[in-house]
Amino acid sequence: MAKQKSGSDYSADQIKVLEGLEPVRLRPGMYIGSTGQDGVHHLIKEIADNCIDEAIAGYASFVWVELLENGGCRVTDDGRGIPVDIHPKTYKSTLETVLTILHAGGKFGGGGYKVSSGLHGVGSSVVNALSSKFVAEVVHNGELYHIEFSEGKPTTKLENLGKTDRPQGTSITFYPDKSIFKEFDSFSYKWVLDYLRHQAYLTKGVRAKVNDYRTGDRYEFYFDGGIKSYVKHLNFGKEVLDEDIFYVERKVEESVIEVAVQYNDGFNENVMAFANNVYNPDGGTHIIGFRASMTRVINDYARKNGLLKEKEDNLTGDDIREGQTAVILVKLPDPQFEGQTKNKLGNPEVRRYVEGVVNEYFAYYLEEHPAIAKKFIGKCVLAARAR
Repeated sequence: MAKQKSGSDYSADQIKVLEGLEPVRLRPGMYIGSTGQDGVHHLIKEIADNCIDEAIAGYASFVWVELLENGGCRVTDDGRGIPVDIHPKTYKSTLETVLTILHAGGKFGGGGYKVSSGLHGVGSSVVNALSSKFVAEVVHNGELYHIEFSEGKPTTKLENLGKTDRPQGTSITFYPDKSIFKEFDSFSYKWVLDYLRHQAYLTKGVRAKVNDYRTGDRYEFYFDGGIKSYVKHLNFGKEVLDEDIFYVERKVEESVIEVAVQYNDGFNENVMAFANNVYNPDGGTHIIGFRASMTRVINDYARKNGLLKEKEDNLTGDDIREGQTAVILVKLPDPQFEGQTKNKLGNPEVRRYVEGVVNEYFAYYLEEHPAIAKKFIGKCVLAARAR
C-alpha cells in the first residue's frame, strides 16, 4: 500500500489571491474563449455589444468601428456615455470602476438596461485587461472626458478636456496585448463587416459602419426591415420557393420573440439564432422550441389537407429543415448563456415562448397562404421520400 503524503506543508501562503483584473490576464481563455484570432476579435464584439445595448434601449442611433493603421481599434457610439461621477462604493469615477472591476456595470438589475447582450458585466474590463493600451473617451452634456490604461491599470487620471461638438457618447480605443495574443497580426475587416451586418439587421433603425484606415475600405449598414431583411439577404442568389417571408413578432411575458422563415430549393438548412442580439452558433432553447413547433405545425397541416397520405409516416425534423432559411431573435431580461462567449442559450422558458408563438402564427400563415403551404410541404414530402 502506497504511503499517504502528509499535508503539513500546505498552508495559507500557498493560496494565491488574484486582485483586480489579474484573473483575466492569467486565464484569458475563461473570458474570451481563446487567445487566437477568434479571441482577439471577441474584444471588438465585447465593446461594440455595449454600443448595441444602448441602441436597443433607444439611447443610441449608431455604432462605428474603426480599424486603425497602427494596429488598434476604435469603437464609438452616440449613447448616454459611461457615467463619470464618483461611485459610492469604490470612491473612484464610475468610468474607472466599470473599466477596472469585473462584474461592475449597468446590467445587474440597477435599471440601466431592461435587455442587454453584455449580461456578465465583464466585457469592457476584460478588453481593458487584455490591452497594452486602452483609451476611454466619454461625452456628457457636450463635455469630453478622457482616461488611459495599460494592462487594465490606469496610466492617467480622468480629465475633463472641455467642450466638444458631440452632445453625448462613448469612444473606446484599444490595442490587443501581443504578449497574450501571440498570433495577433491584424484585425479582419471581413469579420467586422459580418458582425456589423448582423447587428444592423437585428436592431431596426441603427446605423452600423466600419472604416478600415489600413486599406481605405469603408461600409455602412442600415435596415428598416429587421430580420425579414436578414432572411432575404441569407437567401440572396438562391431560388426561393416563394418571395413571401413568414414573419412574426410577439411579446410573451417580459420577453419578445421574433421569427422570420423562407424556403429555398436547396438541401441545406440555414437557421441563425440570436438572444439579445448575440449570435448563438450552438443554438439553445430558442432553436429547440422553433424546430419542435415547425415540425408539429407542418405535419398537422399536411394531414389535415391531405398532403400526406394516410399510410405515409409523419415528416421528420430533417425533412422539414431542407432548404429552410430562418432567423430567430429573442429579447429577454435575464438571458442564461453557456460561458462568457455566449455560444448557447439556456433559458428553459424560452423554448415554451418560441413554441407557443410559432405554433399559433405559423399555423395561421399556412391557412392563409395555401399555395405557399403546398410548396413548403411538397418540398418536405420529396425530402422524406428521398430519405
